[in-house]
Amino acid sequence: MDRMPAWADAVLVPLISIILAALLSAVVILAIGENPITAFTMMVDGALMKSSGWGYTLYYTTNFTFTGLAVAVAFHARMFNIGGEGQAMIGGLGVALVCLFIPFPHWSISLIFTTLAAGLFGAAWAYIPAYLQAKRGSHIVITTIMFNFIAAAVLNYVLVNQLRPTGAMEPATANFPVGTHLPTFQAMFSTAETPLFRGSPANVTFFIAILACIAVWFLIWRTKLGYEIRAFGHSESAAKYAGISPVKITVVAMLISGGLAGMMALNTTQGEAERLVLNASEGAGFIGIAVALMGRSHPLGVFLAALLFGFLYQGGAELAFWANIPRELITVIQALVILFTGALDNMVRMPLEKLFLAMRKGDA
Repeated sequence: MDRMPAWADAVLVPLISIILAALLSAVVILAIGENPITAFTMMVDGALMKSSGWGYTLYYTTNFTFTGLAVAVAFHARMFNIGGEGQAMIGGLGVALVCLFIPFPHWSISLIFTTLAAGLFGAAWAYIPAYLQAKRGSHIVITTIMFNFIAAAVLNYVLVNQLRPTGAMEPATANFPVGTHLPTFQAMFSTAETPLFRGSPANVTFFIAILACIAVWFLIWRTKLGYEIRAFGHSESAAKYAGISPVKITVVAMLISGGLAGMMALNTTQGEAERLVLNASEGAGFIGIAVALMGRSHPLGVFLAALLFGFLYQGGAELAFWANIPRELITVIQALVILFTGALDNMVRMPLEKLFLAMRKGDA
């Protein structure tokens, strides 16, 4: 019998962890001489109370949804993919090559090809660590971390020596043709009487991220491959006894994971920058780890956790702009959320398990 109901594990544990992180964050804000209530109010106002703020929040949410799903799929196969940052960089290179060298008459057609390119390039970058893990026993954590640095070096070389326009100083490609520009939320939802999402980078990629959540849910819980991934993640020896190939699951799960991370480039490279620049991934590959942990590797949980971190990113930017609170404090708050939802998960879980166990004994 489970020690704790599924709803408590999925909702109550993360909620209490977030509350504890918020309380400790309030103490930190007090320690630097600021009012935590005022700070929280400013964050909410900047991230949620204006359509432009919502636009930025949803833009960040889109990034974290892709990288969170990437980490979640690997988690289900008992692998820790820390290479989402590099996979997103290489995914951006795939997007740039398609946008720059294939003429598209309309963004909807270009989006199909760039989605495929981003996924394939991200998956290709994840393949080598997956192969080394499956065939050579190299630890996936070490190889994916190393490949983040290699991806940054590769992208820097390509931008400086291959794709940089003649005479330009910045390591970036030329602007993508108009036929590849994705519609922003401002263009999609504004009217002459009611302008919405003014200046925000949120775009149609947000809906691609939602479709990715649905696709991952279907894959993991409604397909044979998803069952094999989960079985392998629960027990490698039992999976092998059932005829499931560890090599196949390791490689396939990492290919899917890398493809999802690469698709983040649709939002940052094609949607927001409309060109490929250095550091386009903006650290989202690492935030995806926290998002997957908080979301319990379930697509719905991943999306909600991504929304929370989107709020923290945008709210933190507003807080740093309008208050005498350093931008680094938001990094501290994010770290506290990660600490309580990840490393200190058992600190919340174990007392709750004892509580629910005592309640069951009392009912009996």
